[in-house]
Amino acid sequence: MFVLEKNDINDSLSVTMQDCDFEDLIEKEWLLTNSRGGFASSTLACCNSRKYHGLLIASVSPPVKRTMSLNCICETVKSSEGQYDLTGMEFDGASLPKNTLPVKFYQDSGVHFTYRLGSTELTKSIYLVRDENCVAVVYDFLHIDGTVELTLRPFISLRNFHHLQKSSDNLYMSSANGCLRVRHNIAEGNQLQLRCPDAVFEEDQQWWYNVMYRVEKERGEDYREDLWAPGVFRAQINCPKRIVFIAYLETPGFKTIETSKDFDIDLIREELARHREQIITKSNQSLQNNCLTQLALAADQFLARRLKDGKYGWTILAGFPWFGDWGRDTFIALPGLLLSTGRFEEAKSVLMTFAESADGGMIPNYFDEHTSRPEYNSIDASLWFINSSFEYLKASSDRETFLQNLLPAIRWIVESYQQGCRYGIRVDDDGLVTGGDIDTQLTWMDAKYNGHSFTPRHGKPVEVNALWYNALRHLSDFYASRNGQVAANYRAMADKTRGSFIRLFWNEIMGYLNDCILPDGQIDASLRPNQIFAVSLPFSPLEDYQARCVVDIVEKRLLTPYGLRTLDVCDSRYKGTYSGPPRQRDEAYHQGTVWPYLIGPFVEAYLKVNGFSPKSKQSVAAFLEPLLNHIAGDSCIGQVNEIFDGDSPHRPRGCFAQAWSVAELIRAYLLINS
Repeated sequence: MFVLEKNDINDSLSVTMQDCDFEDLIEKEWLLTNSRGGFASSTLACCNSRKYHGLLIASVSPPVKRTMSLNCICETVKSSEGQYDLTGMEFDGASLPKNTLPVKFYQDSGVHFTYRLGSTELTKSIYLVRDENCVAVVYDFLHIDGTVELTLRPFISLRNFHHLQKSSDNLYMSSANGCLRVRHNIAEGNQLQLRCPDAVFEEDQQWWYNVMYRVEKERGEDYREDLWAPGVFRAQINCPKRIVFIAYLETPGFKTIETSKDFDIDLIREELARHREQIITKSNQSLQNNCLTQLALAADQFLARRLKDGKYGWTILAGFPWFGDWGRDTFIALPGLLLSTGRFEEAKSVLMTFAESADGGMIPNYFDEHTSRPEYNSIDASLWFINSSFEYLKASSDRETFLQNLLPAIRWIVESYQQGCRYGIRVDDDGLVTGGDIDTQLTWMDAKYNGHSFTPRHGKPVEVNALWYNALRHLSDFYASRNGQVAANYRAMADKTRGSFIRLFWNEIMGYLNDCILPDGQIDASLRPNQIFAVSLPFSPLEDYQARCVVDIVEKRLLTPYGLRTLDVCDSRYKGTYSGPPRQRDEAYHQGTVWPYLIGPFVEAYLKVNGFSPKSKQSVAAFLEPLLNHIAGDSCIGQVNEIFDGDSPHRPRGCFAQAWSVAELIRAYLLINS
């Protein structure tokens, strides 16, 4: 039995594994992040099931250029009572005895595994150091009867975290002053530094071949890797004792830690605990509800520093384990992740980070993982930036930043859309935004495989034009008491947009909004959730009865326990399961797959059309319960997945931690409980 409990004393999540087997625990994952884009993650079975699982995935150029540095440590405890292997590995074509499983897991500022190894009791803790490419693995022997031997064999790859290592990738080691360094034979390359001060290192270089990652195999990806170990660290223990193992990735341009004295585990733990307490305190002050403490801690994991021109600013990573910072995701997530949790300074920095990278009147859609070069292939990221900027002003009352830095960018975006931007993005004669062609994917429904777009929503997508109307109304209202002429101009633009929006998107026969108007005037009347934004945004272009019709049909046809489906189940293109090889998954990504982030706009729309009445709040609160329970251990402990299957039982899929999923759950909860 898998039992998760919340410890109210320190807001930790604690899991007791009663009669759990390996298959139960390998389905559950954990995540630590370091505010640089780096992370550590694995399963509760202590066996890596993904190529992205590792003890140190370090960001060389924050928050990108992520390098799988320390894959795992094979840990063995020997005593007179037997041998206990704490780490598992799966191999393609072969099998090893399953490792000894922990009896308890809990997560606070680190992750902790409790073992009972005969008469020996051991707690293994993993800490990811903030603002450093450093992980500490701590072995606390709490009870010893006789003498035990701890053997640690670290496995290393030093690869791009998207790729897999083969034995032809040569690694080299050197040792001096109690420090082991591992590197590729590349000038000015990265070096992984390994230290274990209370153990003796014995060189024993080995390649272990065909290590298997079951999740990648299920996803139709390359799933076999060769891992290299330089040797073992060995320690003899005959009384309660702590053994600390440290791995640190040295990168050009960053400081090098020279001695083990620089690694004070007590100071590391204190700093992590202090940061955690600050998040809890701020969230409790802002959210005024202890139920959301865990969500505030989850939100913090997506916040990372971005290095640009020698300076750091804050950004938001879209999801773990593989996404970087995406403009659309960032500005959908920002209100829930940062404004709702009272983190206004970080919110300002995120807005500035993207505003400073704007080009041609467009906010970046994403930054390249390897070069950090901004890419602009999005029709809506800039409009989400506008909405987040006004939400920032409303929440923070920071008029200076808004007037000096954000408002000029907002007006530039609006003017650029009017004049025309990349990818044919422009305001048409009818006042609606159009853009793209059959080969581009400019909206969030952007799945494409081998040149084939599965949801080619070029032309005039419904949510894009709801965002455009929302932006114009924000501006007209802002200038109403400041500059009457400017306000009137924006209001006239908004009125024109609204008239065309209702004329083209409202489908009187179907009783809902068309999803997209194609460039040749054809109508895509697919029943999709994109229309919900035309109700949920601060300014809606719809009549009241139209808004109610939209909410009703979305509730009846698209709502699931974990969010909204991306396509009606009655549609012939509907795919109820997100699984299999890349093409099969991409085909299902926006053709029925459930996205939990959409629960936010749905809850807001539901409450708006019902006047935020107590009865409506009580009704809609039930919609959040499955997602709140999901955090307790359906997939990644303390996090919310990117997507779920459209078909029951709605298995969690995709990224095991997604920023906008967490953000919109926070925002929806506060809308109900405010």
